[in-house]
Amino acid sequence: MDSNELLKKVRKIEIKTRGLSQNIFAGEYHSAFKGRGMMFSEVREYQYGDDIRDIDWNVTARQNRPHVKVYEEERELTVMLLVDVSGSRDFGAAGPEKREIIAEIAATLAFSAIQNNDKIGALFFSDRVEKFIVPKKGRRHILYIIRELLDFKPENNGTDIGAAVRYITDAIKKRCTMFLISDFIDTGDYRTPITVCANRHDLMAIQVYDRRDAEMPDVGLMRVSDLESGASRWIDTSSAKVRRAYSRWWYDLQQRMNSTLRGCRIDYVSMATDEDYVKALMSLFKNRSAL
Repeated sequence: MDSNELLKKVRKIEIKTRGLSQNIFAGEYHSAFKGRGMMFSEVREYQYGDDIRDIDWNVTARQNRPHVKVYEEERELTVMLLVDVSGSRDFGAAGPEKREIIAEIAATLAFSAIQNNDKIGALFFSDRVEKFIVPKKGRRHILYIIRELLDFKPENNGTDIGAAVRYITDAIKKRCTMFLISDFIDTGDYRTPITVCANRHDLMAIQVYDRRDAEMPDVGLMRVSDLESGASRWIDTSSAKVRRAYSRWWYDLQQRMNSTLRGCRIDYVSMATDEDYVKALMSLFKNRSAL
């Protein structure tokens, strides 16, 4: 992709996702991610209904009238985007390429974060950690992340979710909010690293898949290529046995993902590239706000 085309795509995504974050997600994001805790703000005179546990006894003794400590929510968060950049993200048969949808979702989350004065960073992974972007604030930083999402070329094409999660768990010591964005086409066992990460950080997952990932069409003899391994072969898609085997492979991947994420009590959504990701994110935010 040449620089002019890339800039146009970045600008298009910024206009769309910035509007979404301002007009749709602002309140939901704030409600869903409430900050690390409470920060002392001031002392004021006791009012009926105040919690007596908040009484500041030193000030009360000096003023000879009861006073309470007032706290404000400590809003600033660090938000990390864990983005799958493996070969399969370039697939797009039943909708836009997964790469484009993932970039829009990441940009929407990033713009929602900076509206709340949160820092935003990113980690790109294949079957290795490809790139780590240190969390920072500001529009320029977000535009850099979007450009990288659209144009980044990984060294490897495979997928290892476990390796990425282990890396970020070690790299970020302070508790933060993390979004794992992937198609979850990973045959490895990533339950243990995800469990450890979820215990240390606020981890959520967003699965972005193409409908052809889940179901093989009946179109006769077809040459297919694995975007991650590079292997290719001819298959007869008119064979019901072949289509069943493919569907079973996808079903097993989904069962592994669902079992792992539910077992670790991780909030997650799953969406196809031809679906409205706005609804998926709203569902994720509202489920968290209701907790």
